[in-house]
Amino acid sequence: MLSAAARSRVAVVLVGARNPANIGATARALHDFGFSDLRIANDFAPPLEAAQLEATTSAVSARHILASARRFDTLLEAIADCTFIAGTTAIGERELTQPVFPLQQAAPLILAALSTPVEETESSPRVGLLFGSEKTGLTNDHLSHCSLLTTIPLFSPEHERHLSMNLGQSVAVCLYELTRAGFEGARDLPAMHEAPATEQDRERLTALLLEVMQSTEYTRRYPHNAAPPFVRRLVQQLGRSHRECMTWMGILRQILFRAAGEPPQ
Repeated sequence: MLSAAARSRVAVVLVGARNPANIGATARALHDFGFSDLRIANDFAPPLEAAQLEATTSAVSARHILASARRFDTLLEAIADCTFIAGTTAIGERELTQPVFPLQQAAPLILAALSTPVEETESSPRVGLLFGSEKTGLTNDHLSHCSLLTTIPLFSPEHERHLSMNLGQSVAVCLYELTRAGFEGARDLPAMHEAPATEQDRERLTALLLEVMQSTEYTRRYPHNAAPPFVRRLVQQLGRSHRECMTWMGILRQILFRAAGEPPQ
């Protein structure tokens, strides 16, 4: 369970991002998974400013993330308060000198860094997640600042240039992997309060289904599929709740009426 305090310590850093729509999509990903610290390491301001202006289209419900996002002239300034830094890479044709972990293996290491006890203040040490530009990704110099490198496993078709994900998609996948075990403030799934089927419900449904099989001569044609133990096992899948059993019994009764030439009841 990733606490709100732990999420507040994650800094998502976009290095050299140039597309305002991608910056907006990244902000939306942060908002959707409960994160808030977005940083842009760029030596020019227009992409962030443009993303803030276009927030209504690419950053639905995440204007506050863009409004509080910070721009830095250099990567070193953007990660100055980070004690652990995870860099993302599509690898491609790059020659790396550090091991690269699939995201599923890297996530527990990032979560372990977040679990290190710290005094909770606005200046608490951060854990940085670095994402490169849409065109070139992170350079080897960028990656040299990282505590670990991670990649999102992708399909690798033959005779094609290496694949990479859209920047906003990559951020969303990484944040999902960090929160996959759940997090404080996550939306509760709707609870189903249906009464479970009793054995009496299932036995009544079994008897009615056997009667339909007999009435429609299914039993004569396919005796191996009409044996009571087999039908009873089938009913285990059909009637998991009391309401499901009642519904199936209603349907089967209508079939019996039709088979007997009687009008539907």
